[in-house]
Amino acid sequence: MLSHLYQNTVLKNPKSIFVILIIALISFGYFSKDFRLDASSDTLLIEGDPDLEYLREITERYGFKEFLILTYTPNERMISETSFNNLLSLKYKIQSLDWVHNVVTLLDIPLLDNSEASLQERLESFTTLKDENVDKERGFNEILNSPIFRNFVISEDGKTSGIIIYIKKNHSLKQLQNINKEEIENYKDSLKKKNHKNILQIREIIKSYDNVAKIYLGGIPMIADDMMSFIKSDIIVFGLGVLLFIIATLWFVFKKLIWIIIPISSCFFSVLIMTGLLGLIGWKVTVISSNFIALMLILTMAMNIHISTRFLQLRNDFPDLKNFEIISMTTEKMFWPIFYTVLTTVCAFLSLIFSGIKPIIDFGWMMTLGLITSFIITFTLLPTLLSFFSNNNIKIKKDSDSKITSFFSKISINNKNIIFTFTALVIILSVVGISRLEVENSFINYFNKNTEIYKGMKLIDENLGGTTPLEIILKFPDKEKMKTNEDDEFEDWGDDENQNDSKYWFTKDKIERIKAVHNYLDNLPPVGKVLSFNSIIEVATHLNNNKSLGTLEMGILYSKVPENIKKEIIDPYISIENNEARISLRIIDSQNGLRRNDLIQQINYDLKNKLKLKEDEFKLAGVLILFNNLLQSLFKSQILTLGLVMIGIFAMFVILFKNIKLSLIGVVPNFIAAFFILGIIGLLGIPLDMMTITIAAITIGIAVDNSIHYIYRFKEEFLKNKDYNKTLKVCHSTVGVAILNTSITIVFGFSILVFSKFIPTIYFGVFTGIAMLLAMISVLTLLPSLILINKPFGE
Repeated sequence: MLSHLYQNTVLKNPKSIFVILIIALISFGYFSKDFRLDASSDTLLIEGDPDLEYLREITERYGFKEFLILTYTPNERMISETSFNNLLSLKYKIQSLDWVHNVVTLLDIPLLDNSEASLQERLESFTTLKDENVDKERGFNEILNSPIFRNFVISEDGKTSGIIIYIKKNHSLKQLQNINKEEIENYKDSLKKKNHKNILQIREIIKSYDNVAKIYLGGIPMIADDMMSFIKSDIIVFGLGVLLFIIATLWFVFKKLIWIIIPISSCFFSVLIMTGLLGLIGWKVTVISSNFIALMLILTMAMNIHISTRFLQLRNDFPDLKNFEIISMTTEKMFWPIFYTVLTTVCAFLSLIFSGIKPIIDFGWMMTLGLITSFIITFTLLPTLLSFFSNNNIKIKKDSDSKITSFFSKISINNKNIIFTFTALVIILSVVGISRLEVENSFINYFNKNTEIYKGMKLIDENLGGTTPLEIILKFPDKEKMKTNEDDEFEDWGDDENQNDSKYWFTKDKIERIKAVHNYLDNLPPVGKVLSFNSIIEVATHLNNNKSLGTLEMGILYSKVPENIKKEIIDPYISIENNEARISLRIIDSQNGLRRNDLIQQINYDLKNKLKLKEDEFKLAGVLILFNNLLQSLFKSQILTLGLVMIGIFAMFVILFKNIKLSLIGVVPNFIAAFFILGIIGLLGIPLDMMTITIAAITIGIAVDNSIHYIYRFKEEFLKNKDYNKTLKVCHSTVGVAILNTSITIVFGFSILVFSKFIPTIYFGVFTGIAMLLAMISVLTLLPSLILINKPFGE
């Protein structure tokens, strides 16, 4: 019924179908202008993560300014007049940009130990290194030894300084409540374009200082912009690279121009229609899905090679039949195998939606839609184009049997024990490797060592206090209870006009708790810079002739500190209104042997057991927590994803072949290949990440296509000759050649991904390519050997 309908609608009306496809191509091609990229930090988060909501709440409470950071390492001594002048010149050039709010350098730090005036006077009229008549050596040493600024704006060795560029605030999306979704997306896009322009301006300024200092740019806006550039580059490089390789493969396989034009047309139609569809729906491509065009080209080409190979085989077997009859026979024989190969691959990609990670979920849906598009185009455009050509134009010279597939067929028949021994060894290595898999990874290692992202982050990590932020929020007992318990401490305060909540807030218990937690964190090896209210107390104590400040003095000092200093230095670390304190620290992300999950668990355990804090008296937040949640989620989702894929594909095999034994034989070689590649990753000590975590599921989904084609053809040929060995040889010389050609296309197609600047993408390309090669060998050796032994089609 279905084949009859397909013949009447598609095969018998090639011109009408071609016109419809051209209209679809033009229509979706128009919407491809709305195709968008996204490299925001939101694309690397778990959907609905409560820690993300808490971090946003904390950020709102303690304030957050978007900033870029420069690392400035002058050729001369940092304290020399030339270095100071160059630094000041750089500051003013950046400050003149219309999007810059202000620039904080070493020369802007308040010097409070540079005169003999009272502390109050020093706070109200402080000097800086750029002021006249300031003792530069003394001021520089004050900053170098400051608990606040050491390892923050100046490295411990005094050779590298940090320049913080605060960016003017844009309207937040909360302020744009009344505009529609399209306008919000347009607003976001305008911000990305503006950010890109800003980064280019900064880099132009930096370039003019190349001869006086080594300067690297860092910060989230710069990383987001560079990631956008990586995505664009990857899409172009992967797309063109795979396309050129496919053309070379088609020429090698068919050696005729027409057999390059027809499959390439299918690829072109599929990719352009899919790109327009993404633009129409509003889906954005992230760094995870940046290889979707390359994948679509590879998978579309695999379908086309299978159909084209079968068409040419039937053309040679039935030379007297008309072109239409051969096309009808080809599509009838190939529809169901390719339909099920698409279903199994869709099953693999759909399993990614259970990861809980937005870019991986989007990638799964994107490839599902892409595969459906490719399937429809392949079974409409390819037969339509074939119908336009005469027999002589599409015929090719019959090649002799492939030496490679012939070699595999001999091994399958004569060397089963070697195959099974090798398979057992692969299984053992897989188990050992999988047991060593881990998800510990650092964001810095996602980038090539030659990129500015890596160089800048590495320098900040090692010399300016670390890169990955972690927040410890300390919560104190409520105010009513506090006043009852601590009345004595405030008896002498009187009822003057300054008696307010801020004075009552500074108690001995709070200050000691902040200090204890601060010092504990400061002594942890993976922790870089720690900042808290304790840092400010240390500075104040030093300025008070090393005499500790009492709680009364702290309260009075807080009320008299100038608002600009209070806002910049004190308010980010205490919230009197919410009765809590914030301790901000950064983790040295590039430290060897760093175990983020273990570190988080250790801090939680020690705060409860060593520092005797109750569970409701502290909470951890920050990017480290979000990144760790992502990594831990990857490991759990890997097990779930693989399980779903294996069950789903096995069920499809049972439906397709209506034989449980044959279904098991069909899936085993591919499962072994997928597990072996995970084993290799484990044995090499490469941590799983957002990309490599998807390899096993995707490998199974794509690799089982070969099993389906092989078994489907084996069943068809066995019904003719009733001889397993003879059928095996026929299959290796026909469908085996198509499997070899498509596998080579897929393997080398994935190898194009090594040209990415994003390390997880490189790993994804390399290991998926290796997995597909192993799967192909397995399907042409282990699968036929299992068929010969089990005889699933009867004696």
